[in-house]
Amino acid sequence: MEFAYTDKVEGLRGQIQDFMDAHIVPKIQDWRREVHAGIYPVSFMEELKTTARQQGLWNLFLPGLKAEEPGTPLTNLEYAPLAEIMGRISWASEAFNCSAPDTGNMELLHMFATAEQYDEWLAPLLNGEIRSAFAMTEPDTASSDAANIQTRIERDGDDYVINGRKWWITNAAHPNCQLLIVMGKTDPNADTYHQQSMVLVPMNTPGVKVVRNLTVVNHHHPEGHCEIVFDHVRVPASHLLGEEGSGFALAQARLGPGRIHHCMRSIGAAELALALMTARAQERKTFGRYLHEHGSVAEWISRSRIEIEQARLLILKTAWLIDEKGAKAARKEISMIKALVPMLHTTVLDRAMQAFGAMGVSPDTPLADHWTWGRALRYADGPDEVHHRAVARMEVKESGDYLSLLDAYLTPYEPD
Repeated sequence: MEFAYTDKVEGLRGQIQDFMDAHIVPKIQDWRREVHAGIYPVSFMEELKTTARQQGLWNLFLPGLKAEEPGTPLTNLEYAPLAEIMGRISWASEAFNCSAPDTGNMELLHMFATAEQYDEWLAPLLNGEIRSAFAMTEPDTASSDAANIQTRIERDGDDYVINGRKWWITNAAHPNCQLLIVMGKTDPNADTYHQQSMVLVPMNTPGVKVVRNLTVVNHHHPEGHCEIVFDHVRVPASHLLGEEGSGFALAQARLGPGRIHHCMRSIGAAELALALMTARAQERKTFGRYLHEHGSVAEWISRSRIEIEQARLLILKTAWLIDEKGAKAARKEISMIKALVPMLHTTVLDRAMQAFGAMGVSPDTPLADHWTWGRALRYADGPDEVHHRAVARMEVKESGDYLSLLDAYLTPYEPD
C-alpha cells in the first residue's frame, strides 16, 4: 500500500490551497452576511465556480470522467487530500462542483443513466448548472435498514407513481435543486435486497411537497435538510435509474466513495480546529501561564494530532482499497472510517471550543458550526451503531482461522 501523495496530487493540493486562500477565505464574512440576510445562493458563488473551472479545479471526485466531460478525473486516493482542504470551510466544495449530495448523484448517473437521463440531468450537473438531492431516509421507520423503507413506487402503465414521506433530504431547499433521486419499494414481496428501486423525480413534479427545512441542532442550513411528502407523484417509467429491484445495490455503490469524501472533509474540519486551538493556547493565559502550558490543554493538542493522523491513514487506506479492489472489498474499512471519523470530528472540535471558552460556542469562530455538522454525521450514511455492527459481524466471520489459536491459549496449565 502506497499512500504518499504523488507529484500530481501535491500540485493539485497547492492549487486548491491557493484558490482557498485567494478566493474562498476572503469571502467567509460575505457568505455569512448574505446567508443571514436571506440571500441564497450567495451572489458570488457563480463567479467562484467559473474561476475554479478555468483553473482546472472542477469535478475532481469522479474517477470515470471521460475526456469529453468537464473536469479532472482523479482516483479516490488522489481526491481524498483535496476534499480535506475543502472541508475546512463548509461551503467551499460547491465552488469546485464537488458538493454532496451532487457528487454521489453524479456518480450514480455516470454509472447507470440512460442517454436520455444523461442529457437531461447528468450533463447540467457536471456543468454546475443545477443541484440535486438524494431521498432515502424516512421519519416513520429505521432507515438505516433499507428493508424498512416504506415509500412505494408502483408501476401504472407507462408511469411510476410514488407515495411516501422522506426527511433529512440534503440540498432540497437549494433554489437550484431540480432533481431528486428517490429510493422506494417497487416489489415488497421480493427478497430483502431486491425490493427497492430508484427513480428520478424533478423537483417541480406535482405532488412533491417540501414540508419544512429541518434545522440541525437548531442550526439553519440554507441548502436544506428537508422533509418531503410524495403524494401520488407520477413520473414516466423512463425515469427509472438502473433496473427494477436494483435500488439497494445502487445505494451501496453510491455510499462507498461518498464516505471517503465525507470523512476527509471531516479531517479538514478537525485540522482547522486543531490549528485554532493551538493558536489560542499560545495567546491566552490563565493563572499566569499560557493555556498550552497547562497539562490538560497540552494533552488536548497532542491527542488531537495523534487521532487525526490515525484517522487520515485509515481513510487513505480505504480509498486505496476502493481504487484497487472495489467498494465491496473495502466494505469493512468503509464502515470503520464512518464509525470513527464523525466521533473524531466532534471530539477535536469540542476540545477547541473548550479552549476558546465562551467564544467557542459563539458565531465569532467556525467551531460551533463545524461541531454541529460533525454531530449530524454520526447519523448520515448510517448511524455509528450500524457500522460498528457491520465491522463486528465481519470480524466474527473472519475469526474462524483463529479459533485453534484460542484453544491453544485456553489450554489448562498442568504443572509437572
